[in-house]
Amino acid sequence: MPVDCKQPKPGIEAACRTDVGLQRTNNEDSYIYWEPDSDDEFQRKGRLAAVADGMGGYEGGQEASRLAIETVRYVYDRDFNGHPQEVLVSAFRSAHDTIQRYALEHPEFHGMGTTCTALSIVDRQLYFAHVGDSRLYLIRGGAISRLTRDHSYVGRLVESGIVRSEDAESHPQRHILTAALGSGAEVTPHVPENPIALEEGDLLLLCTDGLWGQVPDQDLSHIAQSNAPAQACQKLVKMALARGGPDNITVQLLRISGR
Repeated sequence: MPVDCKQPKPGIEAACRTDVGLQRTNNEDSYIYWEPDSDDEFQRKGRLAAVADGMGGYEGGQEASRLAIETVRYVYDRDFNGHPQEVLVSAFRSAHDTIQRYALEHPEFHGMGTTCTALSIVDRQLYFAHVGDSRLYLIRGGAISRLTRDHSYVGRLVESGIVRSEDAESHPQRHILTAALGSGAEVTPHVPENPIALEEGDLLLLCTDGLWGQVPDQDLSHIAQSNAPAQACQKLVKMALARGGPDNITVQLLRISGR
């Protein structure tokens, strides 16, 4: 389970927290917050954050999420070409291929895969790539908006108008994924049409379904805005646990501060 939430360079407050939950014996989530060490590289590549929620058995899911996070970070750093969105998509495709190769070499992990939601911030422009049902939210001016679209069976039902969005998060089939890194011949990440210009005070919340499945958007927004990032992460995980904690819980919160 790669866990890296280093102290960020000025311009952002960052906090991360993960918990195995109350019904699982191991944590198949992984996450990272990463920046280049040198100031010159930081100016070019900015900041990278990601969460992943693995699937595929006791160790398979854990390995899949680890491989996804490690590959995304490595490819983003190695292949950065001045176009953050392009390199995020390339990193996702590399992670997809890496997980599939690993499963071939380790037949006991057949069927392993993972969600992954990754963002980069370069010069206060937000880019992201997403596969699965982990989520990225933007909280601005008291309002919360989900930037990612769930790649799930129920997500498709919502998009087709068969299920109401307010009913989706309690739907019994909400965890059936229609896309994951390592699953299927190809992967097509969900990306924004254009980068999003970030403003001072904006909050970016990355989380796995162990959080959003138990804590509704209004609670995510209220706690994130009412607390410093580290305290907010702690309270959100505690709330998910108090509501049953049936899955691993991972949250990462980034607050845009002064330049």
